Amino acid sequence: MRGIVAFLAVVSAHKVSKVFHLYKKASDRILEVLPFIRRRAHTEFWALQDVSFRVERGEILGVVGPNGSGKSTLLQIVSGILRPTNGRVVAEGRIAALLELGAGFNPEFTGRENVYISGEIMGLSRKEVAEAFPRIEKFAEIGEYIDRPVKEYSTGMYVRLAFATAIHVEPEVLVVDEALAVGDAIFASRCIQKFEELKRRKVTVLFVSHDLGLVKRLADHAIFLVNGRVEAEGSPNDVVNRYVGLVLERQRREAAEEQPTGALESSFRHGDAASRITSVAMLNGEGQPVQTVLTGERVAVRVRAEFAREVQDLVVGMLVRNRLGVDVFGTNTRLEGKPLGRFRAGERVEVEFAFECLLGQHEYTLTAATQHWDGSSQDWLDDVLSFRVMDPRGGTGAASLPTEVRWRRV
Repeated sequence: MRGIVAFLAVVSAHKVSKVFHLYKKASDRILEVLPFIRRRAHTEFWALQDVSFRVERGEILGVVGPNGSGKSTLLQIVSGILRPTNGRVVAEGRIAALLELGAGFNPEFTGRENVYISGEIMGLSRKEVAEAFPRIEKFAEIGEYIDRPVKEYSTGMYVRLAFATAIHVEPEVLVVDEALAVGDAIFASRCIQKFEELKRRKVTVLFVSHDLGLVKRLADHAIFLVNGRVEAEGSPNDVVNRYVGLVLERQRREAAEEQPTGALESSFRHGDAASRITSVAMLNGEGQPVQTVLTGERVAVRVRAEFAREVQDLVVGMLVRNRLGVDVFGTNTRLEGKPLGRFRAGERVEVEFAFECLLGQHEYTLTAATQHWDGSSQDWLDDVLSFRVMDPRGGTGAASLPTEVRWRRV
């Protein structure tokens, strides 16, 4: 029985560790190899420490964790690009890897030429690549650019062709590192369908993603990496919930109660300086500043300002934009029917906008402003604060609207 189990494990890692030597300057590398200099000129950075897991044939493993946790290093070791410092990885069968953008394709060659080269590197004959090429071209949908140099491609075109090539060379193991994040919605949907098809064909998949909903939907099990170690392993639901909990706890622990005056930064600031915004914060239900919130969580945006001269009929506003800069939601005290009245020079004001965060899982920025009643700006700060919305349920889209489902058997 143990022999059968070992045979089914297409990818297994046992106590894998990887250390990188960091040098302050290039000359330190030379000094370190000189026999008469005994001091160590580098510091050690352990990207992975004692990572173990097993992936059976036809399973999908999702790898999650914050930036710098070792996810990409792990996939590079599985793909054979890096060698582990300690431990070992055993991978059975042909591995197709789609890792960091720019790896694998020669920018001077055309898309067609790169497809053939990649296929032959994977062990396919030229005839086999030629047979697969129409399917690759159809999936990538880059049109006449297939015969243009890859250096002329947009990021989305590059990823579409690279992904199409990787999944059509008949791999036994597919390794994907956050490749779907730069594709459009239509391409992402096709990729998800392809993952499900690969699963039915018993292709083993390892993929890294910050899209927690995608991990829950596709993965059979998942691992959660923190500082190069496995923090949690198990069902995607449990692992994602652990990840979300850690992110929220870290944000609440590290966030300062209030930004110091003068520390505000924005992409653009303008106004007549009748008042000046001194702090902007997003608060959770306990009144603590946060930069990560859950979909549906009750939050408040707090704006504080002080006055340089007398102001009549003050208006305070806020605006949420998505990562593309599109206005998602905005309001102000005038729209909400809350007149603030008159303020004298030297006085201060605090305004909170409380609401349920019904935004979809994405990165957002917050713009804050103090204005005169006619809409002219006193102090306007574009993108003064950034925050992330996480949806453990795996919802998609720009909004997460409360939904009641009714059904009956007919």
